[in-house]
Amino acid sequence: MPPAIASFICAIGIAGLFYLNRYDGPRASKALWIPAIWLFIISSRPVSFWLNVSPSYAVSASAAYEEGSPVEQVVLTTLMVAALAVLFTRADRAGSLLRKNGLLIAYFLFCLVSISWSDFPVVAFKRWNKSAIGDVSMILVILTDARPLAALKRVFSRVGFLLFPLSELVIRYYPQIGRRPTNSYTLEPVGLADQKNSLGLDCLIGGVFFLWMFLSIYRDRDDPSRRRRLLVYGTIIAIIVNLLSLCNSTTSIVGLACSAAVVWVATRPWRKPAVVHLAVLAVLGISTFAIFFNPDMVETLGKSSTLSGRRLVWDLVLSRHTNPWIGTGFESFWLGPRLEFMFHAIENLPINEAHNGYLEVYVNLGWAGVCFIVVLILAAYRRVILRWRQNPRTASLILGFLLCTLFNAYTENAFRIMNPAWVIFLLVTIATSQPDLFAQISDIASHERTAYTPEGASSVPLPNSRIGSENEFHAALASRREKAPH
Repeated sequence: MPPAIASFICAIGIAGLFYLNRYDGPRASKALWIPAIWLFIISSRPVSFWLNVSPSYAVSASAAYEEGSPVEQVVLTTLMVAALAVLFTRADRAGSLLRKNGLLIAYFLFCLVSISWSDFPVVAFKRWNKSAIGDVSMILVILTDARPLAALKRVFSRVGFLLFPLSELVIRYYPQIGRRPTNSYTLEPVGLADQKNSLGLDCLIGGVFFLWMFLSIYRDRDDPSRRRRLLVYGTIIAIIVNLLSLCNSTTSIVGLACSAAVVWVATRPWRKPAVVHLAVLAVLGISTFAIFFNPDMVETLGKSSTLSGRRLVWDLVLSRHTNPWIGTGFESFWLGPRLEFMFHAIENLPINEAHNGYLEVYVNLGWAGVCFIVVLILAAYRRVILRWRQNPRTASLILGFLLCTLFNAYTENAFRIMNPAWVIFLLVTIATSQPDLFAQISDIASHERTAYTPEGASSVPLPNSRIGSENEFHAALASRREKAPH
């Protein structure tokens, strides 16, 4: 099939996905396009690549990393300013969420202080802005929406409807974009991402989200749009599975299978936290044992015992002998002489990341940073379980997202800026402090039986009513927030 015809068919298919997934309730805020664009950019390739103005490595890798791309800076800064403008109008809600996340704020303050001992403070500060202000503001735009759960679904659906079909298109019909040459003189499929493991991470996160959406809609027998939504989510899941088989990212394949299993267990009706704890400990424990203590288990998955050379990379990174307590400063390890050394340490294999999330934090922020990350993970998991007791359906998605980051951290840099896994982790951390995200339909129905008087001084009971469908639920939630006193 000619690429032009394939592109036309793909465009019609994407439009069909958006149409079939249309929401019949209140219109979504246009501000949701801001985090959607941000997530699309960090899940694919830099804007400078698509405009063919990427920084050159002809002089040195370090210089290219330090200078970055002016186009990228303009685009990301524009999105950040737009998000902050939206949050300015939602200052009360945004402030409330930030006050509930003191530990996360403390981590970012420590990262800010660490810039003082960085060899490249200006570059480090720019990167800190992208994460502490950029990533966090995008999450807050979603969670401060009048209907936070609906907003979350809208953003991830929009990104998925574009990212995965387009990745399939470019891999098959535009190999100069969708495939990348390897050191073994073959072409590996990367889709819209910059490498196959990045595509695998996109599929891991998207797979958990769309599988959760499929299960939620499948169990909602009262939803009049049930059939068309099942068709939409089933189609995207099929594309994700095919992309995973093409890129053969073992970490993402295993992570998706394990995360999906835990999500399924967490949505079952038994409501026993011990079962969820056991499922999480099982998948993480077996994975940890296989990767670090039993190479034979890794080889059964078709992976080398060295994890495709990652163990060698870990040894090289540790050989730089950074400060064990405070590291080199926020996002500063992969700059200057260290980057030049790593870039040329292995012939024909430039290294620019540690391929392990915790090791990446260690070389940048030392044991202090690692302790922060571990405490953040434990705090996030604890709050997810507390929310799961309140609303298993929604909390199971957040738990699945948390597992995506933890699995990715085994072999990739999950806690690095401009990384989907890091943004997802921030989402998990902040989302668990947003009560409206986990509101039960019965809670909204009970509230809606009470109508406020114009003065708001007293209330009048209304007849009992059942809010069964998802659309009615979100409309009721929005109504409650509008009526609530500020």
